[in-house]
Amino acid sequence: MDISTIPAPYGRITVLGGGAWGTALAVVAARAGREVRLWMRDARQAEATARTRHNPRYLRKTALPDGLEAMSDLAAALAGTEAVLLVTPSVTVRDMAARAAPLLPAGVPIFVCAKGIEAETGLLMSQVAEQAAPGRPIGTVTGPTFASETAAGHPTAVTVACTTGPDVPPAQRPAARMALSLTTDTFRPYVSDDLVGVEVGGAVKNVIAIACGILAGAGFGENTRAAIITRGLDEIKELAVRLGGRRETVTGLGGLGDLMLTCSSPQSRNFSYGFQRGQGVAEGAVFDGAPVVVEGRFNAVTVTDLARRLELNMPICEMVREIVADGRPIGEAFAAYWSRPLMAEPRAMDLTFPHPAEDAAARRFGEMMP
Repeated sequence: MDISTIPAPYGRITVLGGGAWGTALAVVAARAGREVRLWMRDARQAEATARTRHNPRYLRKTALPDGLEAMSDLAAALAGTEAVLLVTPSVTVRDMAARAAPLLPAGVPIFVCAKGIEAETGLLMSQVAEQAAPGRPIGTVTGPTFASETAAGHPTAVTVACTTGPDVPPAQRPAARMALSLTTDTFRPYVSDDLVGVEVGGAVKNVIAIACGILAGAGFGENTRAAIITRGLDEIKELAVRLGGRRETVTGLGGLGDLMLTCSSPQSRNFSYGFQRGQGVAEGAVFDGAPVVVEGRFNAVTVTDLARRLELNMPICEMVREIVADGRPIGEAFAAYWSRPLMAEPRAMDLTFPHPAEDAAARRFGEMMP
């Protein structure tokens, strides 16, 4: 093999964010032989992590490997780094990217691992980071992952995508370099050049997962979930294409893979939130009232706001928005979705006609669901 076709891994990586996924990615990078600095906002959490070699709040059973250093000093965490993994909630991405930018040389890439669409602008997370930290490559690491399984060494696959100039050989582009930097015997990254398509999958899948959770909590089975996942995937494809992504990207790890995982397991906070709502638990009582971050609740509004601006029909996402943001009764919202006019698959047939059982659906679901 020509050695020039082998990517050069990053030697030193900084992970910004000491939550479960940030910790898991830091562990993966250290296991792959990288020198890793894990920045935590909370100084006491960082001190306890450095002292005990365990994150006291997340993934407590995972011992931190050699080569991983936890700290709360942002400048120290970024000094001399070759690449950054930004793993904070989506609402903090703009602020964190802006804080990091002055501390980084222009060529250091930032891989944003948050998923979502910014409320005020309708921008994807990579676009938010690009505005806040201009003049550098921006990418993402995404896919069907639960942090606890990744940290435990379960075989896991992700997609890495990043912006880059056309004059850079494919093997030396930031996405390929980060993919190799994170590869271990159990963690397998794939490389993509479709950042938009990958990100749209990550943003919308949380909303679809809430829908699946609601319907499972209300007592519906696998037929219903399969229908929502399949039609939800179509909504993701349509939005990705409208924003300049490719449909085939959405059938990969960052789209279909992530969607299937998030829509099928109580480990997913979005699915679990929806499940409790489907059982009749009031909004304020979900997770026993604990302040759990459920990205899909915010995404339901930001995704549909963007879709409306683009004049794009995303009925499942609209249904979830009606329930979680507008307070529409679940049975009523689902009945309205399920009894929409019938249509063709594929859309190229351009066939639509009224649903003959619209009134019956409204009565049935209104009685069965909260």
